[in-house]
Amino acid sequence: MDFELSEQHKILRDSVRDVVQREVVPRAAQWDKDESFPWEGVKKLAELGLMGMATPEEYGGAGLDLLGIAIAVEEVAAGDGSLALTVASHNGLCSGHILRAGTEAQKQKYLPDLAVAKKLGCWALTEPGAGSDASAMRTTAKKDGDNWVINGSKTFATQGSVGDVYVVLALTTPEKKQRGITAFIVDKGNPGLKVSRKIEKLGMHASDTCELAFVDCVVPDSARLGELDAGFSDTLRILDRGRVTIAALAIGLGRAALLAAKKYANERQQFGKPIGEFQAIQWMLADSATELDAARLLVWRAAVMQDEGKRTTTESSYGKLFAAQAAMKACNISIQIHGGYGYTREFPVERYFRDAKLCEIGEGTNEVQKMIIARAVIGRE
Repeated sequence: MDFELSEQHKILRDSVRDVVQREVVPRAAQWDKDESFPWEGVKKLAELGLMGMATPEEYGGAGLDLLGIAIAVEEVAAGDGSLALTVASHNGLCSGHILRAGTEAQKQKYLPDLAVAKKLGCWALTEPGAGSDASAMRTTAKKDGDNWVINGSKTFATQGSVGDVYVVLALTTPEKKQRGITAFIVDKGNPGLKVSRKIEKLGMHASDTCELAFVDCVVPDSARLGELDAGFSDTLRILDRGRVTIAALAIGLGRAALLAAKKYANERQQFGKPIGEFQAIQWMLADSATELDAARLLVWRAAVMQDEGKRTTTESSYGKLFAAQAAMKACNISIQIHGGYGYTREFPVERYFRDAKLCEIGEGTNEVQKMIIARAVIGRE
């Protein structure tokens, strides 16, 4: 067991960190304030190869392993959570689903443009009445000759209004519930696809999140992604990977909050000395640093296992659950150390706090992760 990163991973980490510090950190607060999509940031990261880091080189991507992807996402998140969410969802969900289940023709058609962010991807799974419970899905796709007609609605669609390629999950055999779900690719401009509204959120303000409506949305059978009724099983495998990257995102936010707290504790004077000299502050920082480091090890373990071709449903849940909790605690501690200033927008810690909350909800809530872990624990006894 080797806990040392390879030279290649170290170079990746340092390169992404440098670009993020120069190009992302100075702009992140304004993107958040304006609630504007960070096109500048996407362009810079695309130049670095990060918008296609999960895509093999044969389709124009960087072909990174999952450990490298986790390292890169953490670094981006340490600069801006919204941009990291864009990177993670674009790579892991839309491109990831096409890479996993797509035909060679579909991969050749979509992946090269997605890999360089010429086109952005959106993954539409969640519905107003179907979140953690996929069996409650109501969006349908009915066969009509050589075509499929999709009707229904989706919510919390990341890149919903800026996307060009949409992977949509719909019921093709409703009586089978989640075992009757199939994925389809819908292109921007399809007259049956409508952006219902942009969703205003607590955090991740610069991440585009929308509701989508599908009204007699016609796609050819060649747009079917994967086997008929296999969409949900493919989704589970995709989420095993996606939870690793969301956990890495959480660690990046927590790390940024911890660094901000350390800096402030060394500068803020009270009772004649820096507050970082008080044991109460030191213990808060020590707890947070320990938990974030432990979370990173859990995430890296899941990533390495996936890179070895192993199934990591439980390990991905371990990492996501613990990382999300550690990040929220780090952000909360950082605000507490900043005192009243932490509650203002003068310092970035309130943004980290708002952004980090998503990590306890997105791609499976903390409670869903505990359900997955509990099933594995009970099954082992």
